[in-house]
Amino acid sequence: MNQLAIKCSLFVNYFIFAILLNSVGIVIFQVQNTYGVTESAASILEGCKDIPIAITSFLIASFIAGFGYKRAMFIAMASLSIMCLAMPQVPSFWMTKILFICVGVGFAVIKVSAFSCIGLVTQGPKEHASLMSFLESFFMLGVLFAYFIFSLFVDDANPSSHGWLGVYYVLSALCALACVLLLFTNFDGGVEQTVDLDDSKASSFGSMLNLCAKPLVFVFVICAFLYVLVEQSIMTWLPSFNSSELNMSPTLSIQMAGILAASTALGRFISGIVLKKLHWYPLLLACLCLSAFAVIIVLPLTALVGDEPVTSWANAPLAAFIFPMIGLCLAPVYPAINSVILSALPKFQHAPMTGLIVVFSALGGTTGSMITGTLFELFDGRTAFYCSLIPIAAITYCLSLFKRHVEHNALPAGIAANS
Repeated sequence: MNQLAIKCSLFVNYFIFAILLNSVGIVIFQVQNTYGVTESAASILEGCKDIPIAITSFLIASFIAGFGYKRAMFIAMASLSIMCLAMPQVPSFWMTKILFICVGVGFAVIKVSAFSCIGLVTQGPKEHASLMSFLESFFMLGVLFAYFIFSLFVDDANPSSHGWLGVYYVLSALCALACVLLLFTNFDGGVEQTVDLDDSKASSFGSMLNLCAKPLVFVFVICAFLYVLVEQSIMTWLPSFNSSELNMSPTLSIQMAGILAASTALGRFISGIVLKKLHWYPLLLACLCLSAFAVIIVLPLTALVGDEPVTSWANAPLAAFIFPMIGLCLAPVYPAINSVILSALPKFQHAPMTGLIVVFSALGGTTGSMITGTLFELFDGRTAFYCSLIPIAAITYCLSLFKRHVEHNALPAGIAANS
């Protein structure tokens, strides 16, 4: 088994789905201009991707190993290549919904496969936590790439133009290249597991429900739900925030939102190194406190922005550079808690546990985006982002419960030492 080739394939697949999945904030911003939909109507796109993620993860988590990780990922990438080709051919809001439904289904397959493979190509909890953070940092590089590649196709002179849909030809080609890489990657030697599909289907729901009954897992899924609620509400609506609150042009609104992706990627890369040496709990607690501090200190600066249109990085307000740095603070939380819970379980439970991670992450993303979109429409962007302090406080409390359950559960010796 070539572990390096498998890791590279996982990184590439994750990178491409990061572009597609997290382009939802850009697309929400664009469909308001192109198709004339309202903020609350546009926010449904988050649900179009997240609800299929939740449903698909729940259905496939326990028997995807028997079907084959390589085969499942290949089908997901090939399907998305076809759907991206169709997007410019049928320029409409309903086609955009269909695309994100397919993105959601495909991402569920990719994430369950990737998280399951991590446990099979790493040795020990520290290596697991490190690879998880590196994979998530690569995911954020994909998000960063999305902001810039989409901005290349946006026409500031004609915001209602359909020209931005041309980006999907590029994305279709990237999906096709990922399929080629998968074809030449050998997943034999332990990564592809042999299980009876009928038995696995029968036990898929039960295995996930049994995991949920554990207090450790129950507290974890609340933490994951709340974290993604915060992250996605900010990431999805930052381009719209830049436009409505900071008076930026459409292209600049999208480009500067990339700072959030870059800071998150950097935060996860650094945490991949730091988590090899430090205890996860104090690190995450400090990160959450810094995140709350950033919201309280930086958002008032947006009230000082004038009415002049902002068209370049040179005259962008200070808040546009500082606020997205919240990603640096939030970044370590998600991969760290995922690694702690997966390392606490035997490897045969990694697939159903990953299913739960994806399900509750998807539900958190949809909830956060729709709440934030409604607050944008009823009040303003500043009010919407101030409300992120509530779930940040809730995560901080739940994280202490999570730590307590980790310490009081009979964990393998390696995890007990690491957590």
